[in-house]
Amino acid sequence: MRRVITFVLIGLGVFALALGLLLRFYAYPNLAKAPLNPDSLSVGQGSGITALVFVKNGSADTPEIRRNLNLTSTTTVTGDFTQPEVKDGTDVASWIEAAIVRADGEPDLQPVDGSVRQLCVDRFSGEAVVPCESQYIQEGDYDDRVIGTRDELQQPGLSFKLPFDAEKKTYKWYDLTAKGAYDLVFEAEDTVKGLDVYRYSYEVPPTKIDERQVPGTLVGSTEPTVDADLYYQVKKTIWADPVTGAVVAGEQTGRQELRQAGEGAGQGTSVFEGTLRLNDDTVDRFVKAAEDNRSKLWLLTTLPVILWIVGPLLIILGVALLLLGRRDEDRADSDRRQPALARSDG
Repeated sequence: MRRVITFVLIGLGVFALALGLLLRFYAYPNLAKAPLNPDSLSVGQGSGITALVFVKNGSADTPEIRRNLNLTSTTTVTGDFTQPEVKDGTDVASWIEAAIVRADGEPDLQPVDGSVRQLCVDRFSGEAVVPCESQYIQEGDYDDRVIGTRDELQQPGLSFKLPFDAEKKTYKWYDLTAKGAYDLVFEAEDTVKGLDVYRYSYEVPPTKIDERQVPGTLVGSTEPTVDADLYYQVKKTIWADPVTGAVVAGEQTGRQELRQAGEGAGQGTSVFEGTLRLNDDTVDRFVKAAEDNRSKLWLLTTLPVILWIVGPLLIILGVALLLLGRRDEDRADSDRRQPALARSDG
């Protein structure tokens, strides 16, 4: 009976080790993937914001700088199944992000800002990848759409989420306004509504992003129109679930200013200044989704560790029982031989 138990323990130990390896190094990479169609909605809000707005005025809109605005930013992310990169079992998703910023309680104003973009992302790392048939960035009218080529990475780095098993290190995050990837630096461990998260941030220093002709009255000039450069700067902070890489909270504080010739940093006309952060409802939903996905990944992350601990213990116990059984057999054989030797000596 002991021999049977011994081999059962050793077999279970080997099975536990093999199952742990299978779950962690085969099942996990194949199942830990962002969805092909995230169907995500996020809402950011801010108050006391200065912004350049366009006031509805018949067939023409009049630009105006307004202060102490309450803004709401609504962003949706959906999947595009029509793209050739998206197939059953694929590691690549094609996502479309649409964002619009409106002034609350200001029906006379056009939307403050808006954009649409599409790119392909690696479903595990979250990074933009090529080849990608449909890459574009559209700000404003359709004529403003900038289309990327299939084999050239238009929006490098991360844009929506961190990798699964996110690390305490620096990643590259794409800033849509500055049109570049910036260092997203790990800052600290934190908690958001009871969920353990990592906090990261990146900064874009004052950067020229456009050249415009604007009404002189907008920038304090007596000229009918003047040439001005638009400068942009921002600090963006995100709180991400390190297990799934999902962003569960975020905020950004930005400033944009129009600078005429000879004007330096801070000397121009501010056309945006303020902070937007994801509202409580969005954070609640994102935290709940992260918790649900964590529980689904438990079998693929935590269980293998348990199996790697239990497996060797079962094998050691089985080997110990095997050695103990052999020692008992050797002792029994020795006891049987001793009476025989005594009789022969007599």
